[in-house]
Amino acid sequence: MSLPLDKNSIRTTLLQRRMLLSCAEVASGSVAAQMQVLSLPAFQHAKTLALYSPIRNEVETDRLLSAALAMDKQVCYPSVFEDKLRFFQVRSLADLKVGRFGICEPIHRSREIDPGQIGLLLVPGIAFDRHGHRLGYGRGYFDRLLSDGCFGGLSVGFGYDFQIQDKLPAEEHDQKVALLVSDKEIYSPL
Repeated sequence: MSLPLDKNSIRTTLLQRRMLLSCAEVASGSVAAQMQVLSLPAFQHAKTLALYSPIRNEVETDRLLSAALAMDKQVCYPSVFEDKLRFFQVRSLADLKVGRFGICEPIHRSREIDPGQIGLLLVPGIAFDRHGHRLGYGRGYFDRLLSDGCFGGLSVGFGYDFQIQDKLPAEEHDQKVALLVSDKEIYSPL
């Protein structure tokens, strides 16, 4: 698929494609992608993981939450505070409620997790490229998190294989992810 060159057109094209996925395609793609993450040594070794609550047919993370909790790992999800993400521990999906932008966020904010404690961070996106660039919704939350020097774990771009492109337009403030995981493959950026 040949994509337009500007970020907004790419967002529109790939978001439309993702929104056209059937429930069965989302379910099967999500299971396959989560199985890829479960196979990563970084998942096995991480004491704390940061997951996300999927929206608009993003790859789901529920199996990763269950597996991590069964392995006695600490799991956190982000909440938006002004212009940054803060992470809070979650012990089940019942600990989440719809928050800003229609995204489920942690209800209990008594157990904040420092980004420096996160060993594995799953980063959603609309598109990724083989160099590790990510195209999100354009608000820059994950770019700020990855650039502020507090996060030192492994950042993993997480999506469907069709979301991984050869090259995306990138600006100086755009931060790369260290690894890409899709329902089909695990990619180490070039």
